[in-house]
Amino acid sequence: MAFQLTVDDLPDLVRGAALLGTGGGGDPQIGRVLVAHALGERSITILSPEDLDDDALVIPTAMMGAPSVLLERLPRGTEPVDALRRLEAQIGRPASATMPIESGGINSTIPLLVAAQTGLPVVDADGMGRAFPELQMETFAIYGIDGSPLAIADERGYTAVVDTGADNRRMEAYARAVTVRMGGVGYIAEYAMSGADVKRTAIPGTLSLALRLGRTLREAREGHRDPIDALAEMLPDTLYRHGSRLFTGKVVDVDRRTEGGFTRGVARLAAFESDSSCEVEFQNEFLVARVDGQVRTVVPDLITALHLETGEPITAESLRYGQRVCVFAIATPEIMRTAAALEAFGPQAFGLAEEFVPVEHISAPLGGGA
Repeated sequence: MAFQLTVDDLPDLVRGAALLGTGGGGDPQIGRVLVAHALGERSITILSPEDLDDDALVIPTAMMGAPSVLLERLPRGTEPVDALRRLEAQIGRPASATMPIESGGINSTIPLLVAAQTGLPVVDADGMGRAFPELQMETFAIYGIDGSPLAIADERGYTAVVDTGADNRRMEAYARAVTVRMGGVGYIAEYAMSGADVKRTAIPGTLSLALRLGRTLREAREGHRDPIDALAEMLPDTLYRHGSRLFTGKVVDVDRRTEGGFTRGVARLAAFESDSSCEVEFQNEFLVARVDGQVRTVVPDLITALHLETGEPITAESLRYGQRVCVFAIATPEIMRTAAALEAFGPQAFGLAEEFVPVEHISAPLGGGA
């Protein structure tokens, strides 16, 4: 069902999007400020996939690059629309709507910025149900949509088109190279598809879910409840079905570097009252969490770092020594766990040796995992 999104909804939406983003997707507050400035007192129409005509043209829009670079090179604000217009010109047809490619950070807000500047509606769906670092890691690609042609724009007003036909992996490689030449961050329009294809390949309801997640955390704080408990209680009533605490402790070290257009590294945490420890590896997003050397959650299931007292999600580039953190795991929707999906964005796609085991099937950790 369609609904209107206003500037008052943005704080809850970006909080929930950061949670679903598993540490990646870029700083959500940058996106919130951009959208609020462009939107003013107006509203954005959010459409359910079922609201789309089958022959509608939907063009997703997003930021591409290393989230840590985004903190140093703030966007001008016109880049996503520049990319959209370049792709429309390439296709020879205007978009009927835009849509996120992923749930997470700034990339849940980039389509909202496009909508605020163009009047286009935004589809309440995406191609990841979380955030992933590479463009071929989309349900769109897994279920038969070509990402090409892709248009990319930078803050200087330059644009480029990448067209690799049906080879989405090569599209990622070429677009990543252009992003690096643009200084580490670019803004893209890609995976142009019909309304019928959106209904077939996208994960529905992720923007409205982000709004609900963010509201749940805020209202729990305002009601003097533990926001992390409130989150765990809410998730069974969603496509994600399950969420649980993995580890509670203090960040004692973060090894982080920008490499090949990604932010890579590992965060280490120590329990407050035991010798238990936790390590979380990331490539833009959190990929695997190990407690005392044992895997407790692995991609594509979601790993998020939450501020222990407030429940606010902490992105991978914002993790710092001394933060008091709850590492929280969330089961991914079933469309993300098929054999084809795991081939595209399961552990082996990231060079991890671990096999995927659903988080709800892994026993609860000891020590700091309470």
